[in-house]
Amino acid sequence: MTEIYVLRLGHRPERDKRVTTHVALTSRALGAKGIYVSTKDEELERSVRSVVKRFGGDFCITTGVKWKEVLRSFDGTRVHLTMYGTHIDDALPRVRSAMTDKMLIVVGAEKVPPEVYQAATFNIGVGNQPHSEVAALAIFLDRLREGEGLRTDFKGRMTVLPCDRGKRVVNNPE
Repeated sequence: MTEIYVLRLGHRPERDKRVTTHVALTSRALGAKGIYVSTKDEELERSVRSVVKRFGGDFCITTGVKWKEVLRSFDGTRVHLTMYGTHIDDALPRVRSAMTDKMLIVVGAEKVPPEVYQAATFNIGVGNQPHSEVAALAIFLDRLREGEGLRTDFKGRMTVLPCDRGKRVVNNPE
């Protein structure tokens, strides 16, 4: 199975805290192994690690990375999610046939530099209208993994149980 990582570009802690947290949590929930964030943000790291500690999994987060280095040195398929790319329905069959054992998905917070488009194996448009990078990431991961990410058992200390009304969270024995 392909190991999936996400590279978040342009994170601005004072403005993007919630959105970048949601990018990280969506990555984790839908099957990514980890996220790299271009801006150092220890609060973001603590927040995401707290979720992993409580709800399980082996998701990792690293902030303050040199994104050009990560992108250039990544040994695997590089997917850039953008509204300017090839439509997801047209691109996914090619992505699946070209997949290696590692994939890096790039999502931006602000205008993405041209070198990202050049370095990407695929520039994929999840709709060709302005939209949220969280939504684009969720749609791409769900379609790529054909819904399997939503059924993962993370074996955490806490588990949310589906129910029609209310909230059911159980604490699992360690």
